Amino acid sequence: MNPPITFRPVTEEDLPLLHAWHQRPHVAEWWQPVPSIDELREDYLSEPVDPTVKPLDTPADGVYYLACENGVPFAYIQAYRVMGAHQASGWWADETDPHALGIDQFIAEADRLGKGLGTRMIRAFLDMLFSDPRVTKVQTDPNPTNGRAVACYRKAGFRDVGVVDTPDGPALLMRILRADHQA
Repeated sequence: MNPPITFRPVTEEDLPLLHAWHQRPHVAEWWQPVPSIDELREDYLSEPVDPTVKPLDTPADGVYYLACENGVPFAYIQAYRVMGAHQASGWWADETDPHALGIDQFIAEADRLGKGLGTRMIRAFLDMLFSDPRVTKVQTDPNPTNGRAVACYRKAGFRDVGVVDTPDGPALLMRILRADHQA
């Protein structure tokens, strides 16, 4: 039986670990450019960390977590409000649902890829996100050529919306509605 997956907010002490993870080839392939520790601090810790706050109650830029098994971090995952997220840079400008969330993630250990861990993690994260009754849907936007990520999201219940242009280039917009997650 697999141990449960838990999530804890990123802290200052996690920045060296996150920096090392971003440099791993299987992560850096999709997360470019590799951020410095100072950039990670600015991105992930610019707002005080409050583990009791739900993503819909946070700034649009998001809430950042480490996914853990038995208390040991193995992945990074984030949630953000889609409406208003990064509007100045052209992200999701036409989203009108104030209760839609977006997610992004990666698994840090290359030898743990392709074994169902990502699907388990995303499903557990969706359980956490949808525990807020206000959340209507969750979306993600992997690179369309990232077959492993696309397959993982589909197994977790996401459905393809279509390829969209983003500031980072083409992305496959994928969504899961509350009703589909509960089914």
